[in-house]
Amino acid sequence: MILLRPVLLLLLVAGCGRKPVTPADARVVRCAVIGGMTMTGLWPEIAKQFEADTGYKTEVVVTGPRPELDKAMREGKVDFITMHSGDITTDLVADGFCVNMRPWTRNELCIVGPRDDPAGVRGMTNGAAALRRIAEAKARFVDFQGIGSRELVHNLWRLANLEPKGDWIVRDDTVTKWKILQFARSNHAYVVVGYIPAQTGKMFAEGMEILVKGDPIMRRPYIVMEANPQRFPTANHVGAKSLSDFLLAPKVQALLVTFGSQTNGPGPLFFPVTPMQP
Repeated sequence: MILLRPVLLLLLVAGCGRKPVTPADARVVRCAVIGGMTMTGLWPEIAKQFEADTGYKTEVVVTGPRPELDKAMREGKVDFITMHSGDITTDLVADGFCVNMRPWTRNELCIVGPRDDPAGVRGMTNGAAALRRIAEAKARFVDFQGIGSRELVHNLWRLANLEPKGDWIVRDDTVTKWKILQFARSNHAYVVVGYIPAQTGKMFAEGMEILVKGDPIMRRPYIVMEANPQRFPTANHVGAKSLSDFLLAPKVQALLVTFGSQTNGPGPLFFPVTPMQP
């Protein structure tokens, strides 16, 4: 017993030198938000309503593409995260970083093409049928490597019962996704991209137009999750859950229908996931 005392003393001294772990501010919800929601102004509007209704404060710690949000959550910097669903979000749950994953809204992808529309798809609202027409005309089509576009286009070709092959399929060799419309224009080609960046000018190329939209199959869900209390015991789990629930409340779901009505294109920028969806 006497021999153990120096060891215990050393452990106590070492413990005293550690920085204590303090819980997050119970009234602040630290958020990781996908870039499209902050870019359009949707998130600031939702955060304002949430704060007014609940008394919580929200802090956007990071906004941007999914890998940046994923990194912030894995490093324990946020309590709450919302982004497109996919492998990244599934892995956050499977790896034990997040809990309570739920879809709460969708955005839309569209087909953008040359103004002269060589395949004659302008005004169509069926993405698979539009791709079939592009294939029949052997009009050039960019195989865009953006994650969301690639996943959706694969599904559309399957629905069209076609395997895209031939010299009319253009391989995407852009350095950044924001240049994809310029690349498509240089190849006089069609491409599937997000409606929000195309409509707001984040993706832009003179002479390229949004030709096909309005297909419910071309919508991608956004999910919401909270930090796993077992992995991050000091995170603001109650506040994060309150914010997650707020996104699925009728008030926010109704807001999604009207938000973005100031844009030139028809339909909302974001779509609700409740039965009120048009």
